[in-house]
Amino acid sequence: MADGDEELASYLERVVPGSPLRDGLDRIVRSHLGALVVLDDSPLVLAICSGGFHIDAEMTPQRLSELAKMDGAIVLDREARRIAWANVHLIPDPSTLTTETGTRHRTAERVARSTGVGVVSVSEEAGTITLYAGDARRQLQDTDSLIVRANHLLQTLERFRTRSDDALGDLDRAELQEAVTLGKVAAVLQRLEMVVRVARSIGELLAELGSHRRLLRLQLGELVAGVFEERRLVVLDYVATGEGDDLDAAADGALGRLSLLSADQLLVLEQVAAALGVRGEAAVDLDVRAVPRGRRLLRHLPHVSLDTVDGIVAHFGDLARLRHASADELAAYAGEADAALLRSGLERLQLGVDGVQRHYLGSRRSASEVPPPLR
Repeated sequence: MADGDEELASYLERVVPGSPLRDGLDRIVRSHLGALVVLDDSPLVLAICSGGFHIDAEMTPQRLSELAKMDGAIVLDREARRIAWANVHLIPDPSTLTTETGTRHRTAERVARSTGVGVVSVSEEAGTITLYAGDARRQLQDTDSLIVRANHLLQTLERFRTRSDDALGDLDRAELQEAVTLGKVAAVLQRLEMVVRVARSIGELLAELGSHRRLLRLQLGELVAGVFEERRLVVLDYVATGEGDDLDAAADGALGRLSLLSADQLLVLEQVAAALGVRGEAAVDLDVRAVPRGRRLLRHLPHVSLDTVDGIVAHFGDLARLRHASADELAAYAGEADAALLRSGLERLQLGVDGVQRHYLGSRRSASEVPPPLR
């Protein structure tokens, strides 16, 4: 997240529906008034203020909407709990770049960019509320529109999650049959990345919903549980590495390249495969055989420690070698108890009788996997 986006996120909580400041801004919109509200009364802000009068009173929606009837800007403290100044004339650096056209919005953007503080501009004509912070800006939507859009995206996310689970099940079977192709791996990553991107879009919407987001966040958490870990495990299994390369660093690089793909590029499996570090003189060959390291499947086996899995995968190098290893070979690197658990777990997976496929995510889910909203 860029610095400007982080600043914007820190101010969003002050203007979510249900907050006193948002109630005041909504009152201004309903009264067909305009307003310019600065969310900081630091010396840096006061240095570009001229005129006005000092208030130092508690911020209430009623006071805010009444003070908006005057032409000047309103200056609040950073937490938007007190009104510091009203009817202030703001004089930001005129050389500061702005993409806005209206006088009020141009001033808001210049103040935000030159000081780094949050500034809210309410358009009298359009009845819109826009938040600026640093180089970032966001036009706030009304609560009903946000909820409708969030619910629509949750339905989309549910469909994408179902497809990604189906693709992961296919990958399970292909890995156990030693029949994985690069195209199959790319298809799995494509679907997982789609789930991640939709989930993050929903997270950004929920950042604006305040107290209305609780149920929607629960739904989001249910739909994305395990996805972030699963995506990383797939990359860890198939990312291309050179001799001496750190596997975790290579996986981080691949995930970074994957996140940089545009929506159109994500639809091209060759582009997804290339994110894994696979290169060719011409196009990437999706039919080439891919050999899994085995970390993903083994990490979902119950009662086997993650350290044991990581260590044994690092030794054997690929899932096929591990599956065909003798009991003595496994015991030499995992101990007799863990070796027995590994062998029995792999046998159950092969037979498909333990119901692990697409149900084992629960054993590794954690609350930290829920994509956080902007704040």
